[in-house]
Amino acid sequence: MRFKVLAWLSLFGFGLVTANGQEGRIAFEQYTLDNGLRVILHQDKSTPIVAIAVMYHVGSKNEDPKRTGFAHFFEHLLFEGSDNIERGEFDKYIQNAGGTLNAYTTADNTCYFEILPSNQLSLGLWLESERMLHAKVDQKGVETQREVVKEEMRQRYDNRPYGSYQREILKRMYRKHPYQWQTIGSMDHLNAATEADYVKFYREFYVPNNAVIVIAGDFEPRQAREAVSKYFKDIPKREQPIYRPNIEEPPLGGEVRDTIFDRVQLPGVFEAYRTPAIGADDFYAVSMLTQLLSEGQSSRLQKALVDEQQLAIQVGNIAYQREGPSFALAYAIANAGQDPQALENAIHAEIGKVQKDGITEDEFQKLRNQIESSFISDNATMFGIANNLATYAVLYGDANLINTEIDKYMKVTKEDIQRVARKYFTKDNRVVLYYLPRPSQP
Repeated sequence: MRFKVLAWLSLFGFGLVTANGQEGRIAFEQYTLDNGLRVILHQDKSTPIVAIAVMYHVGSKNEDPKRTGFAHFFEHLLFEGSDNIERGEFDKYIQNAGGTLNAYTTADNTCYFEILPSNQLSLGLWLESERMLHAKVDQKGVETQREVVKEEMRQRYDNRPYGSYQREILKRMYRKHPYQWQTIGSMDHLNAATEADYVKFYREFYVPNNAVIVIAGDFEPRQAREAVSKYFKDIPKREQPIYRPNIEEPPLGGEVRDTIFDRVQLPGVFEAYRTPAIGADDFYAVSMLTQLLSEGQSSRLQKALVDEQQLAIQVGNIAYQREGPSFALAYAIANAGQDPQALENAIHAEIGKVQKDGITEDEFQKLRNQIESSFISDNATMFGIANNLATYAVLYGDANLINTEIDKYMKVTKEDIQRVARKYFTKDNRVVLYYLPRPSQP
């Protein structure tokens, strides 16, 4: 599939991107209300549904270091209801209309979304306007959702084998940047917070000039614009600056090593390397490198550590994508009787091969094919398109990257992948953790 830069047209004050008949292009128009709310519309009448995504430019990095977990907590709290929606009724409106809804939070953003029959667009917009302006942020809701988050903490992190790896990596990887804590944050911080703390967070970040709303699917643009105006234009913008951490993280300055004794049966090795922020040229080469190492059954780590040497039962390599300094994580869970040092040596050997010899033409073409396939599948649903448009608009500042970001991957060469392996995957730029079974006796 060929990807070319779209032409921008100016029409009655709206930025209109047109597909020009090119297969796979995502046509959309975007504009901004007087209160700063950015609106993106993508019409697709192939199925009678609409997806609504409202993304706020707030994540765990925007939190007070003494009040971590707020961004994720609000993802739960803002389903409690509003001045005009009874407590616990938010979900029922969507379900009774035949739709679905959910939300997610990252270190950089929070997104709420609904997928509805196309004749229920106004319902979804009304609900999201209530969330933005009239949400119930009170002690009763806080106490209810605090218990929900506690249970999530237990299930996903505390009681899960190796579940603490991200927390342990982050606090060693970052010394100054607020990326040093997990998105779920600290339960002690949430318990210590007052109702006034929660209200303050809501009023600072849940404002129209800190959000993007995307509508994708079967609708008439004129009617959608009228509905957006009806429900959102009178919501006041925030006049004071919205907090954005402007913190320069110093170089790691040397390998950081530690051992975590956990309730696990098999040793594990987790090592993370500092990498560039999203959108940087090297970010794309790093992403392709991590894919080479761990994507699919024929990936290098899978073949070497699992299939050939039988050192590990599971391996992986993940490129974490963040607005600020990011990181790539390689991990391996040992096979029975295997030593973690052997796992670490084998991981380093595979990285070293890329650093020394680069990658083959077959591997390179496979990577490019995987990336093209991923872009196609990501935009195969109305929610996928809505979420991608919102993400590119909020985190990258350019919604049209939904059509052009693939070009950045296609510009990466084999030599670029070898170069970033040498530049970033070095001893002085990594955190290494061994996870070992907790001794049965103190």
